[in-house]
Amino acid sequence: METELESSDQTLQQVHSWVRETIVDETLITQKISETEADEQPSFGNRMADGVAEFGGSWKFILSFMAFLIIWIAINSLYFILQKPFDPYPFILLNLILSCVAAIQAPIIMMSQNRQEAKDRQRARNDYATNLKAEIEIQRLHDKMNFLLDEIADLKAKLGQ
Repeated sequence: METELESSDQTLQQVHSWVRETIVDETLITQKISETEADEQPSFGNRMADGVAEFGGSWKFILSFMAFLIIWIAINSLYFILQKPFDPYPFILLNLILSCVAAIQAPIIMMSQNRQEAKDRQRARNDYATNLKAEIEIQRLHDKMNFLLDEIADLKAKLGQ
């Protein structure tokens, strides 16, 4: 629990320092965000995991895998075409293939989901930083408006005397 609080505190401190820097430098927070996003290039394994997860969760995969299963079962069920099917009725070899696909595909999809979760956390941090800077800038504008209104009131008071 303590380490989670410390890491979230460090993350908040980093975001606050970004906002401070952009206020002092009078730059856009989106420039700072895009600089950090440009620095992060996914590795080959991460790109591959994303590709497998994208394909594995698509209709293209589902329909092609259904076609594969139907063809497999049809070839092995039609005894009159093949006098000796290579995977007879209980389809043990097919079950082994399906188990292997599931065993390989599940961790790859989980890796991709973890990467997506990390991207979502970064996006949330970026949104927080943008909102924080916007709130600070709005408060500064309110302060300036209040100052100008006070100056106008003072000028009116002096002119009215």
